[in-house]
Amino acid sequence: MSTITRREAVALGAGLAAVLAHPAIAQAPTELKLLAPAAPGGGWDQTARTMQSVLTGERLVRSAQVTNVAGAGGTIGIAQFVNSSRGDPGALMISGFVMVGAILMNKAPVTLDAVTPVARLTGEWQALVVSAASPIKSVADLAAAVKADVSRVSWGGGSAGGVDHITAAMFAGLAGADGGKVNYIAHSGGGEAMAAILSNRVTVGVGGVSEFEQHVKSRRLRWLGITAPEGTAGLPGPTLTAGGLKLELQNWRGVFGGPGLSDAQKAGLGEVVEKMAKSKAWADQLAAKGWQDTYLAADAFAAFLKEENARVEGVLRNLGLVRA
Repeated sequence: MSTITRREAVALGAGLAAVLAHPAIAQAPTELKLLAPAAPGGGWDQTARTMQSVLTGERLVRSAQVTNVAGAGGTIGIAQFVNSSRGDPGALMISGFVMVGAILMNKAPVTLDAVTPVARLTGEWQALVVSAASPIKSVADLAAAVKADVSRVSWGGGSAGGVDHITAAMFAGLAGADGGKVNYIAHSGGGEAMAAILSNRVTVGVGGVSEFEQHVKSRRLRWLGITAPEGTAGLPGPTLTAGGLKLELQNWRGVFGGPGLSDAQKAGLGEVVEKMAKSKAWADQLAAKGWQDTYLAADAFAAFLKEENARVEGVLRNLGLVRA
């Protein structure tokens, strides 16, 4: 039977202690619960279900269950997530630009400070569309209508204070009207908003490019413009800039863990999400949906969130949508 010297024993013990204490040893979850804090059909729901497909298809987890909790730009969902997911290493919430604005406009008591940033995943350009039968044929037509009477032009999109609402208000401001008076009709999910747009209950629809593309292809809707810079490759329609109104804005989406996670649990969630985000299956999904890869790992994402909150608050205050 072999023995070890005292020096070897001390070195072995020190090495074991360092391994056990090292926060980078990830505790990767094998089962995930994905919360989309919106109704089915919109960008958060699409993101959650795309994640579900890739995570299970690539065998990164055994299972991934998607739950929808709609209302108030995600502020109802985040409150439930914080209450139910404290210390849960298998819980993820999909969120993004929309929730930042909704929290500010609703003065929500539960903010993104209460959850754990895991990763920013995607960016998506905004689009303006009208029904195929609409008399509005161009960006110039819409700008003229807004300038003539901002209240008579109704906009259908997602939650109040979100990226759709901000896009509509920015368009109105650039067209020479008061962006704070835009006639914006909020919906709790992409499916509800789409029904209003397709049925002509609103003048113009605003949302992510991927939400409208199939309906434009089927000729039920018509592109007015996309909020990408002129010359952006791979766009399915014209830019707003090409139509004479320079409005550039990109929506982003990311994932958050619950509060109270250990360093090892945070690392485990981050490891699973990073493997998904760097897989070919995920890249194929991004290409199919027209989403941009804007991946940021946890620390960089947390820093981005601080800057984004300040930026969005400034935009909303300038538009008169948030007041002290």
